[in-house]
This record gives sequence, C-alpha cells and structure tokens, in this order.
Amino acid sequence: MTITDRHQLIIQKLQEQGRVDIQELSEELQVSGVTIRKDLKLLEEKNLLFRTKGGGSINNPYAVERPINEKEFMNAEQKKKIAKAALTLLGQNDSIIIGSGTTVFELAESLYPTKHITVITPALRVALELCNRPNVDILQIGGLIHHSSASAAGAFGERLLEDISCGLLFMGVDGIEPEFGLSITNLAEASLDKKMIQVAQQVVVMADSSKFGRRGIGRICGLEQVDYIITDTDAPVEVIKQLEEKGVKTIIAE
Repeated sequence: MTITDRHQLIIQKLQEQGRVDIQELSEELQVSGVTIRKDLKLLEEKNLLFRTKGGGSINNPYAVERPINEKEFMNAEQKKKIAKAALTLLGQNDSIIIGSGTTVFELAESLYPTKHITVITPALRVALELCNRPNVDILQIGGLIHHSSASAAGAFGERLLEDISCGLLFMGVDGIEPEFGLSITNLAEASLDKKMIQVAQQVVVMADSSKFGRRGIGRICGLEQVDYIITDTDAPVEVIKQLEEKGVKTIIAE
C-alpha cells in the first residue's frame, strides 16, 4: 500500500468515526507505529486532522477561549437540560457554590428554592441573576474580573474561600479527558476552581458533550476529585464508561 493509499484510508476513517487510533491503523495497514505517526504529522500539516495522544481527530482537541456572550448560544438546549438535571442534586444542602460559565449560569436561572440557601459564586452574572431571588443569599467571591467570562479570579477570592465550607460545587469546564482530567482555558480561573473544589463536600461538573476529548491550558484536577458529571445524550459512550470506571457518577440529561 502506497503512502497515498494510507492517507486516503486514514481520512476516510476520520470522516466515518471522527478519530483514528495509531495502534489500530498500524495493525490494519501492517506498518509500524512510527510510519503511522509520520502519516498523521503530514496530514496535520495539510490541515486535514489534529494529532492527539495515541491517534488523530477531525476536531480540534484543544479548547479555545470564547467570550461568554458568544458561548451562551452554543448548545443552548443541552445546557438547559443539564441545568434541570443538576437541580435534582440540591437535596438538603443549605450552601452551594456556582462557578463561572454559561452551563452553570443556566442552573442559576432555574434556581427557585423553597427553603433558604446561600449561593457562593465568582460569577457576576450568577450574582445579579439571584440577588433578588426569594430564599437566596449571595456571597460574591471578589477579585480581578476576567472579561471573557465576567467572573472573578485571583488571590483575593482564594483567600475568602479559606474560611468557607459548602455542600455542593457546580462547576463548568472547557475540557474533559479521562487521563488529563478537567481543564479550562484560563489559568487564573483554574486556580480558583481548585480552591473551590477543596471547600466543597461534593463536586458536580456540568458540561455538554462538546467538552469531551478537549483540553484547555489550565488543568483543574483529575477525575478522582469529581463526584458527578452531568452531560447530554451526545456524550461519547466509551468516555462515559471510562468515567464510571474511575468512580464518577454520570448523569445523562434528556
């Protein structure tokens, strides 16, 4: 098989499956893994794929930071369903943290508690949404406001969290990978997220299916620190299985 034939087969598999695996291609094409890696490199240089760990993907595996007013229109229906599913986890908790991001903001919009609750948040939009809501007190985490997310981050907010404990943290992320864990596109917010995880008894990640198989520049934590991931019906089945094997409870919002 010529190099052209190999490249055509790789592109065909990408179009059919969305990704390819080096080991599988090596066995199918009866060439070495080194040869397949060279093929993937050449195809990436032609902008035909993105190389990933152990293979290649038709989608960019690296999350790109976008303004919040742009992100709120992406996968909007899925986010609403995820927020509705998240409400079922509130239970008897009298304090929760709602992080930054458009998916967790949907939770704030849907939150009408029948008993008193304190919401701790770095997100200005969350605080403004809930500040006049019955039965809700707001503890605003301060700091330098990041323009693209309209959310605070930095040492000031992290120091405030040192004296706080709460029941649940609802957080958004830009990337979920079984090996790399959770990640975000802003380093300062990643640091604040780590602190929020430390003060919460349970961690709930709210992420639509587009976040799977991606990673941002700032790693937040490994999946062993996550209790729940709520996502939509398009989430990759093989990744969901890997998450559950790692002890993460997965909720599919329908």
